[in-house]
Amino acid sequence: MRTLFTDIKELVLTEADNALSNVLKGTEMDAIETLSNAWLLLEDGLIHAFGSMDTMPELQAHETYNLNGSYVLPTYIDSHTHLVFSHYREQEFEDRIHGLTYEEIAQRGGGILNSARRMQEITEEELFKLSKEKLEAVIASGTGGLEIKSGYGLNTQAELKMLRVIQRLKEQAPIPIKASFLAAHTYPLEFRENHEGYLNLIIQEMLPLIAQEKLADYMDVFCERGFFSAEETDRLLEAGYKYGLKPKIHANQLYNSGGVQVGVKHNAISVDHLETMDEEEVACLKNSNTIATLLPGAAFFLAMHYQPARKLIDAGLPVALASDYNPGSCPSYNMNFIQTLACSQMKMTPKEALSASTLNGAAALELQTCLGSIQKGKIANLMITKPMPSLAFLAYAFGEQVIDQVWIKGKRIR
Repeated sequence: MRTLFTDIKELVLTEADNALSNVLKGTEMDAIETLSNAWLLLEDGLIHAFGSMDTMPELQAHETYNLNGSYVLPTYIDSHTHLVFSHYREQEFEDRIHGLTYEEIAQRGGGILNSARRMQEITEEELFKLSKEKLEAVIASGTGGLEIKSGYGLNTQAELKMLRVIQRLKEQAPIPIKASFLAAHTYPLEFRENHEGYLNLIIQEMLPLIAQEKLADYMDVFCERGFFSAEETDRLLEAGYKYGLKPKIHANQLYNSGGVQVGVKHNAISVDHLETMDEEEVACLKNSNTIATLLPGAAFFLAMHYQPARKLIDAGLPVALASDYNPGSCPSYNMNFIQTLACSQMKMTPKEALSASTLNGAAALELQTCLGSIQKGKIANLMITKPMPSLAFLAYAFGEQVIDQVWIKGKRIR
């Protein structure tokens, strides 16, 4: 099946056939390649060719679409989500309005523990049905690659339930999905005074079962004061790696937790959140291959300070953006709004925000060779905008539905 798009106002994030797709760092994030007045040919779900209308050869296609005035971009790659959950937590939203902090809600048995109680009660089939509906909405919004974490189970049975649901989604979804094992999300109540007992449960019981069923790609830990210390995180990442799970961790959301340092020590694919960063953490990342993944949706919803995106980019680092879609701190998968927050609150340029949400997001999931840019041979997961005056309009017009069409594997799904 061949599909041809002509008269594209601008084809965004293009890469030559021989370009080595990897990750965009520092100033590279604002220097992405675009092609004005372009054509794009898809074949059998892949990007086959593209070029300028001025030099377009004679092409044969089953379907041809004139996109006069529209932009074509690679879909968003959302590299940090908690999509598999059973209930939203709007009561805690009200609690915060009345003055309780995120930490105070957690200490009262809310937050992650609230979701864990609900997770332990729901059946796997019910959870799968709910999660599939959420996933379909996420894809229709323009996300063409995704990571999903466990971490609302907090016991062996419920963690396996979550990971099995994620595995079923991976098998049925039209987009690539990566799974992260996050039993180290918080300490269950019964282990609040027995950290060693819970660490042993994860290492000695959960990890072998997960490895046996091949249920996860990454090992995740919430390295934070009041959750898992840097020393505990170090131990868990080492144990996960022995079972083939690469590190990809929560770090420095609330405090300078040492999470960045322990993540870099273990060559983590990414360290995520990073609201609290000093020069030491920035220097640590500069001497690594670890990607800084920022989650401004959580900072927005929790009314916290935003991540220092400019400091990271100006230091020449690769930055990714993700939604952190979850029921407590960011009940939204809207990556368009993440673009707006990145630009308006973290002073990223529109091109930097787009780079961070596409190619760098793909790199944060090790999917950069097949997703994240317009390049021959990559999967044809694309967004087509309504006619708009400039690329910056995508982040600027946050109250409008700017994305008009979503194409997955060369087929229109919206």
